[in-house]
Amino acid sequence: MSFIDVSTKGPVTWVTLNRPEKMNAVTPDMHDDLQTAFDSFAEDDSQYVCVVTGAGEKAFCAGSDLKSGINRDYPKDGYAGLIERFDLPKPVIAAVNGLALGGGFEIALACDIIIASDTASFGLPEPLVGAVALGGGIHRLPRQIGLKNAMGLLLTSKRIDVYEAYRLGLVNEVVPPADLVATTERWCEDILKGAPLSIRASKEAALRGLEEPSLADAMKNQNDYPAYAQWRTSEDLFEGRTAFAEKRPPRWKGK
Repeated sequence: MSFIDVSTKGPVTWVTLNRPEKMNAVTPDMHDDLQTAFDSFAEDDSQYVCVVTGAGEKAFCAGSDLKSGINRDYPKDGYAGLIERFDLPKPVIAAVNGLALGGGFEIALACDIIIASDTASFGLPEPLVGAVALGGGIHRLPRQIGLKNAMGLLLTSKRIDVYEAYRLGLVNEVVPPADLVATTERWCEDILKGAPLSIRASKEAALRGLEEPSLADAMKNQNDYPAYAQWRTSEDLFEGRTAFAEKRPPRWKGK
C-alpha cells in the first residue's frame, strides 16, 4: 500500500490517501489497496468507525489520476473500494481537508458524515474532460441534496466552497484546518458512546428504508434487515438496559 496509510486509534480505523504532491489523486493500484483496507475494517470486530482523509493541506482527493490511466476494472466494491459497498453497516466519516473533486467528491458522498475544513471545496468536473461522474456522484447527489440542486452542480461542473456545501446539507460541520482531526475524533467519540450494534442497525435501517416504496413498508421490513436482526438478540441490548437500571456507564462488547 504505497499510496495509502492505514492506522487504528482504539476502535477507529483511519484510512489516509497519501499522495499530497498529486492532490491525493487515485491511481489504479490505489483502488485495490483501498478495497483491501475497507475489507479489513469491515471484517475486524474490534473496529467500529472508519475515517477517510487525505494527506497534506491542499486536497482530500482530486479524483482519478488521469496521467496514470483510468482503471475501468474497479474492485468488487467499486471506485476506491467504497462507493458500491452497500452492505457496510459500520459508520464511515470523511474528514475533508481541501479539494474534493470528481472521484474524491464521490468518496466523500459515499461516507455517512462529512467533517470539512474551511478550505474545502467540492465538485464533479468530469464533463470538462469528456467524462461522466459514474462513481456514484450522479446518483448520490440528487438523493442527498434534491434534484434541482444536484442538476445545477452536475450540468455546470461547478465547484462549490465548503459553506455552500454546508448550506446544501452535504457537510455536517465546518472547522479551521488545525481543528479537523480533533473535531473528527470528537464525532467518533460521540458515536462510540452508543452500542456498536445499535449504531449499525440504525445506519442500515435508515439507508435501506430509503429504498422501500413507503414509510409503512420501511417500518414493516426493518425487522428483516441483517444488522437489525443481529442487534435484536445482542448482548449489548441487555447490557444497555442493565446499565441504565444500575445507573452506571454501559460496557459495550459489540456482541
